[in-house]
Formats: sequence, structure tokens, C-alpha cells
Amino acid sequence: MQFADLYQPLCDDVRSRAQKIKLLICDIDGVFSDGRIYLGNQGEELKAFNTKDGFGIKALINSGFEVAVITGRHSQIVQQRMTSLTVPHIYQGQENKLQAYQQLKDKLQLTDEQIAYIGDDGPDMPVMELVGFAVAVNDAHPLIKRISHYTTMLPGGFGAVRELTDLLMLENGKSLTCEGTSS
Repeated sequence: MQFADLYQPLCDDVRSRAQKIKLLICDIDGVFSDGRIYLGNQGEELKAFNTKDGFGIKALINSGFEVAVITGRHSQIVQQRMTSLTVPHIYQGQENKLQAYQQLKDKLQLTDEQIAYIGDDGPDMPVMELVGFAVAVNDAHPLIKRISHYTTMLPGGFGAVRELTDLLMLENGKSLTCEGTSS
């Protein structure tokens, strides 16, 4: 199966970049979620996560890729969801995402070329300008789309992460089905 059979055709540059990736870094708000934050009367915060994205992340990890999240906000909900998906590298409260990016890159001994990042807005730009494969969700800010190597067909919170995990897995010869993987 080819990626274009499921989503959209890929240019040779995108395919080449995807084939070098060892680590996927994701933003949270606007990428894993639709960007909305629900606040209750007692100050409780709620977010919605797409189970398709969760399945894609677990399948990617089970296929041998590293996965991380770097987010500017701090939320117990994010910690709980990413832990349940077995994401090993969770960086929250990162107003300067470059610091977390550099720590992660050094820790895993990777080059920029081996790292993909999916984002949606201004705080993601500094990291996206460095990585080997910068991806914007479909409803990202136009500046983010402009600097990206690939823009998903799907919007943030509605399967964009799964689209990217499918791309990475297919371009690296991995199966999209992983037995024992749940979302």
C-alpha cells in the first residue's frame, strides 16, 4: 500500500525527508487536539483527543520510532494521555520550545535531519525551521504552512497526527497494522 492510496500524492522531497526520520515531535494544542480548551465553573480543563491519532502514535512507537511532545502549556490531561500512549518524552510548560528540542536531540543523539515536527502556530516555528521534516496540520496558521515541507489533509485534533504517522511508517517500509495496539 502506498500513502497516496490513502491520502494524497507525495513529492520526491517529502518522501526522501520522511525516510530519514527516527523521531517525531508533536505539539499538543491544535495538533493532538483541535486547539479548543474547555474550562468548567470550578476551573477544570477539558481537551478532546482523537483515538485515531492515539493508534497512530502507538503503532509508530511499536515500529521502532521515537516519539515526543513539546507543548507550551502544562496540563495533567496531556500527561495522562501521552503516558497512556507510552510516549516516552513529554516536555510541558515549554515557552521556549528550542531548549526542549535541543535537550531531546542531544539525549537521543540525533541530527536535525532525523527529526520530524508537526505544529500549527507561531510557537512551533523556531523548531520547525530546524528539523529535517516540518509538517503543518491542515488548519495551521498560514506562516506555519509556508515553512512546512508537508501539510496534512486533515486538521488538528481530527486525524492529522495519524496521517503523519501513516506517512512515516509507509515511507519506512512499516505495516500500518500493529497487533496489540490500542488507542
